Amino acid sequence: MSEPKLDEKLLTLFAASSQGILATIAADGRPQLSNVLYVWDAATRTARISTTADRVKARNVQRDPRGALHVSGDHFWRFAVGEGRVTVSGVAAEPGDEATRELLGLHTAYYGALDAEKVTAQLIAARRLVVRLHVQHVYGIALDNPPGA
Repeated sequence: MSEPKLDEKLLTLFAASSQGILATIAADGRPQLSNVLYVWDAATRTARISTTADRVKARNVQRDPRGALHVSGDHFWRFAVGEGRVTVSGVAAEPGDEATRELLGLHTAYYGALDAEKVTAQLIAARRLVVRLHVQHVYGIALDNPPGA
């Protein structure tokens, strides 16, 4: 089955930012929203998010692997929402494991050069993991000239 065609103009909004609002589904069916930092991979249409294993968003996506990410543009009439399935890494458990390496990459993208040894210890102590939203559907609006401008 081929990948669905997605609106490229809306997809550029994901690449232009690293801040968004992740929506997951709570155990009782209500939406649960979290402000997140993410790293966008345009080639795979995946947003990767660092969180701790005990956070609600992590527990939600492990129970129901669906999510959505809302990203704002530079004005009210420019936003995109990417929806799709979610995968989750293992919990960072030891220096050099797969989860720790992926998390170090994310945190470096967020914050720049880091003391890898110190940050690795923090990632492991916090029981961090990576939530990966694989965008399969996108919607929004991307007006170049907003009303009233």
